[in-house]
Amino acid sequence: QVQLVESGGGLVQPGGSLRLSCTGSGIILRVFTMDWFRQAPGKQRELVATITSGGQTNFIDSVKGRFTISRDNAKNTVDLQMNSLKPEDTAVYYCHTIGDRNYWGQGTQVTVSS
Repeated sequence: QVQLVESGGGLVQPGGSLRLSCTGSGIILRVFTMDWFRQAPGKQRELVATITSGGQTNFIDSVKGRFTISRDNAKNTVDLQMNSLKPEDTAVYYCHTIGDRNYWGQGTQVTVSS
């Protein structure tokens, strides 16, 4: 059974940092393109960052220069390092990939507030 489990969310002050991890079970993450999405209250879920199996990355404009996405193949994780966080980054963050179907994690809450 394929599962994606996010961790690392929490409450942080503006300008702070958080590192989210997506851990895969029943799936080898390194062979898949992996995404991080987020959904703020009252807003549509949006794609934040992508890393391909070849290591190419892509980000939405609002997080470029602040977020990085990376893999730890030994741990079977995909991580999202978020720096210089802003209140508008507040959302539930989801890990996602497409295998034989769409796979989503349960989400982890990120709250940026003073």
